Amino acid sequence: MSKRLRSNEICADCSVSDLRWASINRGVLICDDCCSVHRSLGRHISQVRHLTHTPWPPTLLLMVQTLVSNGANSIWEHSLLDPTSAMSGKRKANPQDKVHSNKSEFIRAKYQMLAFVHRLPCREDDSIAAKDLSTQLHSSVRTGNLETCLRLLSSGAQANFFHPEKGNTPLHVASKAGQTLQAELLAVYGADPGSPDANGKTPIDYARQAGHHELAERLIEIQYELTDRLAFYLCGRKPDHKNGQNFIIPQMADSSLDLSELAKAAKRKLQSLSNHLFEELAMDVYDEVDRRETDAVWLTTQNHSTLVTETTVIPFLPVNPEYSSTRNQGRQKLARFNAHEFATLVIDILSDAKRRQLGNPITNTKDENVHAWRSTCEAFSEKCPGPTHEAWKW
Repeated sequence: MSKRLRSNEICADCSVSDLRWASINRGVLICDDCCSVHRSLGRHISQVRHLTHTPWPPTLLLMVQTLVSNGANSIWEHSLLDPTSAMSGKRKANPQDKVHSNKSEFIRAKYQMLAFVHRLPCREDDSIAAKDLSTQLHSSVRTGNLETCLRLLSSGAQANFFHPEKGNTPLHVASKAGQTLQAELLAVYGADPGSPDANGKTPIDYARQAGHHELAERLIEIQYELTDRLAFYLCGRKPDHKNGQNFIIPQMADSSLDLSELAKAAKRKLQSLSNHLFEELAMDVYDEVDRRETDAVWLTTQNHSTLVTETTVIPFLPVNPEYSSTRNQGRQKLARFNAHEFATLVIDILSDAKRRQLGNPITNTKDENVHAWRSTCEAFSEKCPGPTHEAWKW
C-alpha cells in the first residue's frame, strides 16, 4: 500500500489514522482495533489482509486502492451520510470508543446487518429484483467504475450471473474488455474464471482472444487460488502456472512413518465424497488456513506489552448462517487439528483435487452424503502418529 494513500486515509469504521489492515471485499482500510472485530465476523462478511505483512497480488492491491480512493466506504454508510434518512443521526464509532461493545456493535451493524446500505424500493418478487441488479452488473463491468459494481454487488447482484440473452457472465464481459480490476472484484465475490459461456468459452479464453494476456494469466491464478494457497501454507511455494504446473503436492520429509488406520480411513472417506462435498470441504480448509495465517500475522504485529485477550483471538471459524449446522460444526473442528494432523489433511486435499481435475474419479460409495466430510474431519482429528509439520520435501 502506497504511503501517499495511507497518509491521506483514516479507518473506515472509527476514523483512527493508524491503518494496517484492509477488508478486501468491502474496499476499506481499517485499524487494528476494528480489524479484531472484522476477523470475528468471518470471511463471508469481511476478508481482511494486512497491508505489509501479507503478500498481495499487484492487481488485487490496486483494486482495493481504487475502491478506497473512490469512497467505497460510503456504500456501507449510505444512510448515515444521507440527511433525509432516519439513520442520519446515528453516530458511527470514534477513536475513543471501546472495541467491545461500542465499535463491535457498529461494525456488526454496518457489515453484517448492512443496516446503513441504501435499500431499493420493495419488490413483490425478490428474484426479479436480483436479476435486474445482475443485469446491470453485467453491463457495468465493461467500464472502469468499480464503485458502481461494488454497490450493485452489495445490493444483491450475482457475480456469477449467466445472462440468458448474452450467453455469458459478468466476468466474461470484464475479461473481453480488459477490465482487470473489475475481474478482481468479481472474483472476490465468487466469480468463476473457469465458467463456460454458451459456446463453452471461459473468461480466460475471452481475455486471451482479446489480447489481454496478463489478465488471462491472473485469471488462471485466481482459478487455482484455493490449491495455491494450501500449497503455499505448507511449503512456501506456488505452482508455475505459466509453464503448465498447476499443482504442488508437498510431502512429509520422513515418509518412513506410516499413517494410522484412522488417517487412512479418513483419506478414503475424502476420496469418496462427491465433487460438491469435496469442494465444500476444500473451501472450509482454505478458510481455516486463512484463519491460522491471519492469527499469526495478528500476533506478530501486536504490541506484546499488551496482554492478548479473548477479544483479539479468533479460536475457530465463525459461524456462517448460510451453511448447515453440520457443516459449521465440522468447520469449527478444524481448529482442533494439531500441526501435522492439519498438514496431512491439506496434503490429501491437494492430492485429491489434482486427481479429480485430471479425471478418473473414484466411484462414489454409500458414504457420499452430507455427513461424509464431517466424518473425514472427525477421523483426522484423532491423534495419529506422523512426522512434524516443519520438515518437508517437494
